[in-house]
Amino acid sequence: MAVVEFEIRDRGPFAEGMSFGDVGSYELLKGVAHCEVDPVGPVNKGITDLELAPRNARGMVEFSSNFELLRPQDPEKAKPSLLYDVVNRGRVTALSGFNRAPAYVPGAPLEAGDGFLMRHGYTVIFGGWQADVPQTPGLIGMNAPEAIGPDGPLVGKILCWFQTNEPTQVLLLSDRGHNPHPAADIDEQSAQLYVRDHPNSPAQPIDRGQWSFVRVEDESVEPEPSHVYMASGFEPGMVYELVYTTKGSTIVGLGFAAMRDVVSFLKYGDADDGNPCAGSLEAAYAVGRSQSGRFLRQYIHTGLNEDEKGRKALDGIIAHVAGGMRGEFNLRFGQPSKDICYVMPELFPFTDTEQVDPVTGAAGSLLTRLKEKGDLPKMMFTNTSAEYWRGDAALIHTDIESMTDADEDEEHVRRYHFAGAQHGSGDFPPLKQRLFDGLKGQTPYNSIEYSPLMRAALENLDAWAREGKPAPPSRHPRLTDGTAVESSSLAEKFAEIPGAVFPKQTLHAMRLDYGPEQHLGRTVQLPAIEGALYPALVSDVDEDGNELAGIRLPYLTVPVATYTGWNLRHPDNGNPDLLIGITGGLAGWTLPFPSTRVERERTGDPRRSITERYESRDDYLTKTRDAARALVDEGYMLEEDIDAVLEHAAERFDYYVEGGLGR
Repeated sequence: MAVVEFEIRDRGPFAEGMSFGDVGSYELLKGVAHCEVDPVGPVNKGITDLELAPRNARGMVEFSSNFELLRPQDPEKAKPSLLYDVVNRGRVTALSGFNRAPAYVPGAPLEAGDGFLMRHGYTVIFGGWQADVPQTPGLIGMNAPEAIGPDGPLVGKILCWFQTNEPTQVLLLSDRGHNPHPAADIDEQSAQLYVRDHPNSPAQPIDRGQWSFVRVEDESVEPEPSHVYMASGFEPGMVYELVYTTKGSTIVGLGFAAMRDVVSFLKYGDADDGNPCAGSLEAAYAVGRSQSGRFLRQYIHTGLNEDEKGRKALDGIIAHVAGGMRGEFNLRFGQPSKDICYVMPELFPFTDTEQVDPVTGAAGSLLTRLKEKGDLPKMMFTNTSAEYWRGDAALIHTDIESMTDADEDEEHVRRYHFAGAQHGSGDFPPLKQRLFDGLKGQTPYNSIEYSPLMRAALENLDAWAREGKPAPPSRHPRLTDGTAVESSSLAEKFAEIPGAVFPKQTLHAMRLDYGPEQHLGRTVQLPAIEGALYPALVSDVDEDGNELAGIRLPYLTVPVATYTGWNLRHPDNGNPDLLIGITGGLAGWTLPFPSTRVERERTGDPRRSITERYESRDDYLTKTRDAARALVDEGYMLEEDIDAVLEHAAERFDYYVEGGLGR
């Protein structure tokens, strides 16, 4: 058993002992899973540099993973299903994503929200998998060893990307405040700093004499190998790329083993081994959002779902808003927090079936290694409009050789597009400035709240994996029916809508050559040699500018506004021609319809007004209920969420019609 000790350091009632429907109350356990793996075992051979890890007296590699576990007090009243929340940069996501709880604040108590996961009887574990999470109270991470070569800690080149929203002279050599990779030599003359205004534009070098490795404190400038300093300042909105030499490489790929082995322990372990869930679980699922969804795509591609006893760990996976990306989750000098698809070392293959890149000649499938081992989990790839407009989401269902729709492994895979939504569920009224980073868009942010689709997806996954009931068919833009179009082709349609600002240059993922050892988890060519761009397909839109393809919530089928998955940076935050979110936090916008015919004619808006579309508020809500009911009948939404959708719809109608608010 790879988990040698499941150490529980704290336990107590969850949500002050609240009872959740027929399931009852839950218990919250916090602790550390102490693990060890065989560095030469065949099931672990996909972990980069594992053979270079220090070994204990048994010849094993040790690591540990923090966890928080929500367990039903009476398992007999609950489902025999475990949900592993692949925490995002150490932060819990499942409670906000499924329970509609407020966004997690590290160190604050977990909030139950409306209790969806508990009412449906899931056991939920928030597991640490990321080795560079800072030691901030409340963040859930893992401890992993460094790779040690013949001459000690590894030394090699690394690449960092930066984008700031306000002027600064100093940047930490990491993404979002995570543990940095310090410069091995602060005087390294071969280190290179570049700048560009768009990910698909050429990078311009910055003279080495204009910047240095320093830290600024108390108005003094000191050499400090974990920061980069430029006296003239880093310009907000511009994209900077730094290549330098670092020393020390944590074996970040052990994050896959952390998830796999903790899940296997809870599924198969005995009470005598300290398993608090012994005998109560039949199936296990993992859900990851954004960074964590990319982690799951990499996990799938690496094929590590079999534990050291040959048993399947995860029975189902939801990789949410990951697009076609993976990430630095199994890379020497890897930075798991980095999330820019334009510099990701591994993108191809994108699809769950075999494909060929006509430019490079590369061939493969995301599922190749899993299929070699057999007994695949059920997988759902869920995306919003934002990942399509980033330029990579459509690649998961496109045959880029023939430019047709790619085949799908229907036995194991579903692909769902949440039409018109942005990367994270939106807030209403639409925000004009984001709360978590203060970033402003040129148009108020997207306000679609899509948790009903996530909740239905999880329930469908559970029924698919445990009962053999196939999940509803995939829904996404398709070339065969003309709903998948090049993103740039929609410029004319949006130009007709007053207040809509279309990007001057759309985004495309690009082919990147990091050298001949890339497939081994080593990037020896830095920066990468940039090759041809991949096609960037998005959903076509209707006469209102709303997306035609995918799962369309009533906000799109019975609309009062136009919703997109892209939004341009506000001039106050720099680089206003660039979309928000190329380094995280992908955003869309909301633009309400004119409230009356008079307003429509005054503004020249081609979209019919709200009062021209609906006879009354009751008429609007009746149509909304019918649209929601249709989604329930098709399996894409749950009956219990109809009232919430109606409530949100009524809020929108009142906001935009009563006095024309929000304009």
